[in-house]
Amino acid sequence: MSSTSGSPDKDTANNPIKHPNSRIAVLTSHFTTTMSSEKDAALAAAAAPRSADSPTIFDKIINKEIPAKVVYEDDKVLAFRDVAPQAPTHILLIPKVRDGLTGLSKAEERHCEILGQLLYTAKLVAKQEGLEDGYRVVINDGPNGCKWPFPVLKVELLLIEAQFQIFK
Repeated sequence: MSSTSGSPDKDTANNPIKHPNSRIAVLTSHFTTTMSSEKDAALAAAAAPRSADSPTIFDKIINKEIPAKVVYEDDKVLAFRDVAPQAPTHILLIPKVRDGLTGLSKAEERHCEILGQLLYTAKLVAKQEGLEDGYRVVINDGPNGCKWPFPVLKVELLLIEAQFQIFK
């Protein structure tokens, strides 16, 4: 912007990305703000102090209190894109009802149905995402297993380009 007239300078006026009234600038601003607010909301929820009974970030996503890019939802499972992906495709799958299932090491026989549902849903989502050539399913458990400090089991679906080495 020109500081004397309040109107865009020549470089800004001729550049659709820099001009504040251009459609590209408005769209770019919207997408940046949306992504930023989604990530900020997730990070704020993760950092907030909480008691054992208070809702987790995942509870807030299930209840639509925090926005998420949902790719699959049914009455038992919610699958959504990770806000900080570690792979080209990084989707989190969580049970909508925990029933005491806070990690794989805490699973009891009564959790067999939801554990199976989570893995079957991972297969459905992988197909929906076009991952027919393969993918990785990860369940982190416990502090040494890189599990977040939330009392929630989550399954992660990742597309990771594998490199195979043949040993002779």
